[in-house]
Amino acid sequence: MRFELFVAKRYLTAKRKQAFISVITLISTLGITIGVMALVIAIALITGFQEDVQDKILGATSHIMVSDLSGEGLKDYPGLMERIRELKGVVSVTPVVYGQVLINGPSRSSGALLKGIDFGLEMKNSAWLRKLESGSVPQAGPQDGLLLGREIAFTIGAGPGDSVTVLTTASRLSPMGLFPKTRRFRVSGIFNTGLYEFDSSTALVPLETAQRFLGFEEKVTYLQIKISNIFEAGSVGERIKECLPPLAYVTTWMELNRSLFSALKLEKNIMFLTITLIVFVAALNIIATLILMVMEKTRDIGILMAMGATARQIRRIFFLQGALIGVVGTTLGVILGLAWCWMANAFQLIRIPVDIYQISHVPFRLGGLDLILIIGVSLAISFLSTLFPSRRAAKTDPVVALKYE
Repeated sequence: MRFELFVAKRYLTAKRKQAFISVITLISTLGITIGVMALVIAIALITGFQEDVQDKILGATSHIMVSDLSGEGLKDYPGLMERIRELKGVVSVTPVVYGQVLINGPSRSSGALLKGIDFGLEMKNSAWLRKLESGSVPQAGPQDGLLLGREIAFTIGAGPGDSVTVLTTASRLSPMGLFPKTRRFRVSGIFNTGLYEFDSSTALVPLETAQRFLGFEEKVTYLQIKISNIFEAGSVGERIKECLPPLAYVTTWMELNRSLFSALKLEKNIMFLTITLIVFVAALNIIATLILMVMEKTRDIGILMAMGATARQIRRIFFLQGALIGVVGTTLGVILGLAWCWMANAFQLIRIPVDIYQISHVPFRLGGLDLILIIGVSLAISFLSTLFPSRRAAKTDPVVALKYE
């Protein structure tokens, strides 16, 4: 193999009378480099966007929800929580009460989703609750406290220590008729999950406060469940169904966000196939380069075969030439692609509207399997493109090649 590799490297690096072939070799290498670089950046973009959105959605919501079909709430939920906790794969189970409300702040009013949660249980698995942007979680005191999402706090002009009035659609009877329930709350803190939709529409209060205010005494709206492996939500959900009362049902995060993640997965596959065509076009240049080189080196091939080189060795020489072009191009493409991804993440080069995409900038993340697949596809195309020229070189007749020398 050393002989074949030596000759292949010499053909690629030595100066030739026909500089045109050298230019085509350079173009072939650049084509592979650009194609692989584009593949790395594109797949890293789609993967990073998908993972970031997924992390933000699942960080602020649950992996599995257990709700009640009647809309009256889940009764005897403490016992149900204990049964679910015992199931394999379940990390935490927390009760939630929620309702649509109107929050009147110092500057303006805004519609919101008031959620009552058990802060003691929820903080164990929610990093954003343990690291509030300002203030602290509500504590027992003379005035009820609540947490506001950063965006809704900005909208109504409220901050920690301010008082806001919350109106709910649940009505109360008065001498003047039915009136919506109202209550004053003190803003104890501001949270920021990074999920714009959640931060712009959510207020959090202690579970007992929400139960009294929204009329869910001794009941909850749903149970939110977090599991160790988010991609096993379907199988864990099936096990949860076995211990539920008749009117309760299970919803997984994949069902709630199926359209979003299906679209991202389809886009990733289409982009991979589309940009792979760039590598394929570059591989055609490898074929052209090797064919021209076979034509130029016909005399050299004849001399090598006359000196005892076999057809197999001649085939290996030109195979290794194409392989070297593919390896060099792929290596440069991977290095440049990863360098771009690092620079784009470090300096947040591509910024996007946070209210549309839920994130402020495009993150680039490339998984190990994706990188292996990109390298494998690029090298496979490069190696396959050498088969025809190397076979043609091996069929050269040394007598014809040296006839007029």
